[in-house]
Amino acid sequence: MQFSSRFMLLALPFALGACVSMPDGPSVLVMPGTGMSFEQFRQDDAQCRQYASEQTGLSAEGAADNAAVRSAALGATIGAVAGAAIGGRHGTGVGAGTGLIVGSMHGAGTAQVSGREAQRRYDNAFIQCMYTKGHRVPVSGYYTPERQSAPSAPAAPQYPPPPPPPPPAAR
Repeated sequence: MQFSSRFMLLALPFALGACVSMPDGPSVLVMPGTGMSFEQFRQDDAQCRQYASEQTGLSAEGAADNAAVRSAALGATIGAVAGAAIGGRHGTGVGAGTGLIVGSMHGAGTAQVSGREAQRRYDNAFIQCMYTKGHRVPVSGYYTPERQSAPSAPAAPQYPPPPPPPPPAAR
């Protein structure tokens, strides 16, 4: 039974990391550009997926798994050190187990954030590539109707011209 509980503690980070499932492709909708054939769109899509994968380096799932395992390993190490410092030789195992569980739980959250960030970087690279090839891509922001031209500055007040100077006085 001792082997089973140790195995379960070691499998926990991988199980929590596996809870994160990110797509391997873009999560944005891109439409073919005006006047472009569907075949051209498919070719550009394949090229841009490759480009986005190269730019991010890791798949979103790979980034999430790495973050989960790192957090669990760090938690187990810190827990073992703290357990040894507090409880001596017997506290090391308890601290490592507690650290592994807490680190795994933290790793699951970190994995989700890491996976979302990798997906965002992938999507940005994909959108940039498809845009440069002339396809319609999503844009963020608000639509503002055409602005009314600003009224021109009020004209300077029209004053009557000054009166002519008086004629020179006779002596």
